[in-house]
Amino acid sequence: MTGLTAAARACADGAHVMLVEKGPAVGGSALHAGYVWTAASYDTMREVNPDGDPELARVVIDGLDPGLDWIRSLGVEVGPQVVVLGYGRGHATDLAAYITACLALIRRHGTVLTSATVDRLLADERGVSGAIIRAGDHELTVHSRATLLATGGFAGDPELRAERIHPLARRMPLRANPYSAGDGLRLGLAAGGAFAGDRAGFYGHLIPSGIAYENPLEFVELTFYHSEHGILLNLAGERFVDETLGDHLNTLAVLDQPDARALLICDERVHRQWMLTPYVEGAEAPDKFRLAYNRGARAAVAHDPDELEALPDEWGYPGSAARDALLRFNEQCAAGTPAPGRRLDCQPLVDPPYYVIEVVPAITNTWGGLRIDTRARVLDADGAPIPGLLAAGADAGGLYERAYGGGLAAGLTFGLRAAATAARTATTMNTYQEERA
Repeated sequence: MTGLTAAARACADGAHVMLVEKGPAVGGSALHAGYVWTAASYDTMREVNPDGDPELARVVIDGLDPGLDWIRSLGVEVGPQVVVLGYGRGHATDLAAYITACLALIRRHGTVLTSATVDRLLADERGVSGAIIRAGDHELTVHSRATLLATGGFAGDPELRAERIHPLARRMPLRANPYSAGDGLRLGLAAGGAFAGDRAGFYGHLIPSGIAYENPLEFVELTFYHSEHGILLNLAGERFVDETLGDHLNTLAVLDQPDARALLICDERVHRQWMLTPYVEGAEAPDKFRLAYNRGARAAVAHDPDELEALPDEWGYPGSAARDALLRFNEQCAAGTPAPGRRLDCQPLVDPPYYVIEVVPAITNTWGGLRIDTRARVLDADGAPIPGLLAAGADAGGLYERAYGGGLAAGLTFGLRAAATAARTATTMNTYQEERA
């Protein structure tokens, strides 16, 4: 979405663009998404994402409404505002139609290459002036005044995940397209760009263990967003996180646990009020527990806490410890003193039956990436822009630091910002050439 946005906007402003797509078709993971959203305000963004770059955050917050207007200008339907994750504002958007509209605009004014890769950037001490592109058996040398890296981050590369996120991240399931495998990051680093977000983490959600995604439509159906209303136990049968801060943050916490897996326990209240309720207003809400159970997940239903003692030995969780953890949690909630604390939902789990399932973290996109400024220019280790090189979307780091405020919103706003910077770069170079002449 980021690259399409930048390319289409640049074409609308009169530029000639070449769009290079690694996959057989454009769209990336945005094809499987439905909402463009971010935090409700700048202050909210700073509250939920205090360690992220405040200037980059400002671009996303201030740029969302103009970005949505740009989408509407292409004849694409954007729905009314809804609440997302309790702290965000977002809009259901026909992203397939948006991608199609961007692609049509680019094809009228530029070139689109699919199933193509960038071997290397044309880079020297003066900056970046294009790229060497491989499309099938052909090698192309393309010269450009501005080159944008927008390949979707490195979630699709297990080795980069292990290096940049966590050793156990190597084996995380991927709930996104497989083509976002770090190409942009490698190209940018090779051209002298700096990395931002050594401890930033990633955006993802908890899914049932032992179940492989068979198609992208399952990204939502097999995601246990409601973990924020249950309790999570590690292999010792102990709680280890304030689950209420959000499933996307629980995902990071589970990755830090032994063997990167955990037991999620919910009661009938959570099952009824949250598991069977749409995560975002207007979305569908299948019974995720039943779907996972029918697929062979490590899942069970206990009719009272004592039945937790019968957890299968092969799961690796001490049943008595799990039972004690649930009873202790309920007692602490009644006293208002759960440990770890519960900031947003301190209701005990006392409405049987209990739904028990093992969950593991799955990754959607990465938060670490190339360091950029508010104009989407890639910065070197000294903080200076590398002339001619831009990065946006998940290829750029620094925006989120173990927190999240919307990936599509970031791609949209910084895609538009990159197009504006590219236009300014071209104007500056034209003026420079005229002065030399």
